[in-house]
Amino acid sequence: MLDLRSPSVCAPTRTKLDGKKIRKRTPSWAKLFERSVDVVDEDHMVDLSKLFLGSRFAHGAHSQLYHGMYKDESVAVKIIRVQDEDENKELGIRLEKQFVREVALLSCLCHQNVIKFIAAGRQAPVLCIITEYLSKGSLRTYLHKLEENSAGGGMLVSLEMIIKMGLDIARGMEYIHSQGIIHRDLKPENILVTQDFHLKIADFGVSCQDGCCDVVLDDPAGTYRWMAPEMIKKKSYDRKVDVYGFGLILWEMVAGVLPYKDMTSIQAAFAVMHKSLRPTIPTDCPPAMKTLIKLCWSSDPRKRPEFFKVVKVLEEFERLLCKQGNFNLFKYPTTLDQRKTHHHHHHHQHQQMSTPTPKPRFS
Repeated sequence: MLDLRSPSVCAPTRTKLDGKKIRKRTPSWAKLFERSVDVVDEDHMVDLSKLFLGSRFAHGAHSQLYHGMYKDESVAVKIIRVQDEDENKELGIRLEKQFVREVALLSCLCHQNVIKFIAAGRQAPVLCIITEYLSKGSLRTYLHKLEENSAGGGMLVSLEMIIKMGLDIARGMEYIHSQGIIHRDLKPENILVTQDFHLKIADFGVSCQDGCCDVVLDDPAGTYRWMAPEMIKKKSYDRKVDVYGFGLILWEMVAGVLPYKDMTSIQAAFAVMHKSLRPTIPTDCPPAMKTLIKLCWSSDPRKRPEFFKVVKVLEEFERLLCKQGNFNLFKYPTTLDQRKTHHHHHHHQHQQMSTPTPKPRFS
C-alpha cells in the first residue's frame, strides 16, 4: 500500500524560473482552503500518518477513488489533485469550492441509507475525502449484471427486490431533503450496495443546499440520462430534480436496461427537453408501480411527489405484496396522484419510446 505522501500520489509543488530566481508557487486555492477548512471538525480531520492507499477502483474527470486503510478501517479515498498551472487556475478554484461543499454536506449527514463520512483533509496539491468502503460496488454494477443475465434469458430482479431497493433510495433521499440538501446527481453510479444488500446514497460532489444552488452546473457531462428537463434547460429548479432521477432509476430496475440505451447522453437530453420523451414502461409492470414512475418523472416538478410520500407508497406496496401477493388494488391518495384533475394534460404529456423493452419477470 502507498502512503498518501508517496510521490506517485502527491508530487511536490512545481517550481518556475522567474529571472534568475526559482520561485516556489503556492496554489491559488490554498488560502481559500485554509479559510474554509473549519467545515471539518477536529474529529474528522484526516491524520495522514494513519492513511494508506491500495488499488484504484474508479475515477472521475478530476478525481481518483482508491481502496485504502484508515485507522485499521477499510475505506474509500477520493483524491482530487490540482496542478498549479496558470491555465488551470479557474479549475483549481472550482474543484476547491466543490471539495469544501462536499465535505460540509457529508459531515452533517448521518443515516443508514447515506454513505458514512469518515475524514477529509489537504496536503497540497491534493484534497482527499474518506468514506466507508462498500466492496459490492454501485447499483450500476448490479443493474449491468442484470442486463447481461436477461439478455441470456437469466432471471430478472424480483418485484419484491425492486420495492426493497426503491425504499432504501427513497428513505435516504427523504433524509437528505429533510436536511435541506439537493443531491443533483442521483443515478445508479452514485448509489452503493452494502454487504447485506442495502443501498446507500453517495457522491455529493455537485450537491447543494436547497435555495443556494447555481442554476448552471459546472460540469453536467455524464448525468444527462437522469437529469430533470428543467436542469437540462438551465431553468431554476428545486429538490424535485432528485425525484425525477429516482423515477428513471425505478424504471431501470423494472426494465433491466439503461434509459435511452440506443441514444447518446446528448441525444437523450435533446429528446427529453424538446419532445418530452420518456422510456417505455414494460407492459408487465404493475399499474400502481407504473403510475409511481410516471409521477416521479413528470415534466411539471410540482406534480412529482416528495420523497416522504414515495416512501409511504412503497411501504404500502411492500405490505400488500406480502399480504396478498400483489398490490393491484392499491389506490393513490389524491394528493399524490393528480391525474384525475389533469387527465387530458397527462395523456399527451410524454412521448413514449417505440423501441421494444425487455419485459421484467416479477417473481
